Amino acid sequence: MARWDALVDAALASLAARRLLFNTRLISLTPPLAPSETFAGPEPWDRDTVEVQIDRNSLQQWLAANGVVSSQEDEVNGKLVLFSGNDYMCLSSHPAVREAAVKAAQEYGMGPRGSSLICGYTTYHKLVEESLAELQKKEDCLLCPTGFSANTAVMTALGSISSLLSAGRKPAEDERIAIFSDALNHASTIDGIRLVERQQEAVAFVYRHRDMSHLDSLLSSCSLERKVVVTDSIFSMDGDFALLPELVKLRRKYGFLLVVDDAHGTLVCGENGGGVPELFGCENNIDICLGSLSKGVGCQGGFIACSTPWKRLILSRGRSFIFSTSLPVPVVASVNAAIYVSKKEIWRRSTIWEHVRYFASLTKLEITSPIIVIVVGSEEAAVSAHRHLLRSGFLVQPIRPPVVPPNSSRFQII
Repeated sequence: MARWDALVDAALASLAARRLLFNTRLISLTPPLAPSETFAGPEPWDRDTVEVQIDRNSLQQWLAANGVVSSQEDEVNGKLVLFSGNDYMCLSSHPAVREAAVKAAQEYGMGPRGSSLICGYTTYHKLVEESLAELQKKEDCLLCPTGFSANTAVMTALGSISSLLSAGRKPAEDERIAIFSDALNHASTIDGIRLVERQQEAVAFVYRHRDMSHLDSLLSSCSLERKVVVTDSIFSMDGDFALLPELVKLRRKYGFLLVVDDAHGTLVCGENGGGVPELFGCENNIDICLGSLSKGVGCQGGFIACSTPWKRLILSRGRSFIFSTSLPVPVVASVNAAIYVSKKEIWRRSTIWEHVRYFASLTKLEITSPIIVIVVGSEEAAVSAHRHLLRSGFLVQPIRPPVVPPNSSRFQII
């Protein structure tokens, strides 16, 4: 990947020459202590993450058919088992995670309030970045307010390379970046690509979902030298995995930059929780790995694991990072505790996959991940099935257009 290393170095040199190369300024806080207690198996508080009490009026609105609530519906209890949440590891209710947030709030309030480049970057943020970089086997990491902002920051930073290297003019067509995106990538990736297309810094090519032959054809016919392939690791609306080994083979063939959004894989997949790249043993062949802290980690935020030069470029040109207030210190403290707990309580990860296998044995469905998707077709059928599940005591939200195509309404069971 020497070509991309040289491009990033040149972009950084351009920023430095214009005094636009930014860096964080560390606000020093006393580092948190490691959680004092972990557990050998599920405890009562784990149940808290999968039980919810729905407001009575909201429940009746969901159950109403043609705007009318029957007397039978009026008696339905609002306490439901949640099958729509993304707290895969049940870490959001863990005592160590709660205590870390409380202690940080007591000591520092919500922490310095500002963007990371002004006053929002603390010892806590740095500690979590180091932990995530180690988990992802990357040189460095950048903590972001959300997973959405992480994805858009990477895309806008990528696009900025074209502008930075075109010496104050709009990039010529052959200087733009070619971004190849899976058809079912997350909205945050799509929106980021649209931004750089609008700036005339990149050209987007959408390949059919997980279709490596189509991607190969698009790559071979593209004359642009600066190529990037971006993919989700697990696709949230279908529950299937990206074909990372095949993507790695194409990367060797074409020398493109490989960007993976591992939002649903972080802590959930891989022996150590390193995500889908670890599961497939290809961490070293992925150039930029993004993730969420609000799913497997059970907290809030996003991150970008990458090399140090890429980190410097993203924090200097990733607008959704630059112009966002950083994560509050109590939230970052809870993330730090959650990562620690996940390393100690490895049974949590194996339990997820036991549940996946158990669900498959009960339903006889072909299931490959903790996201089980059942397509029911029309919106009317989805709403009707949703009501049936509510009456049975389960909260499983139907996914309907425009999130998915017409006549493909579905249930996403977590």
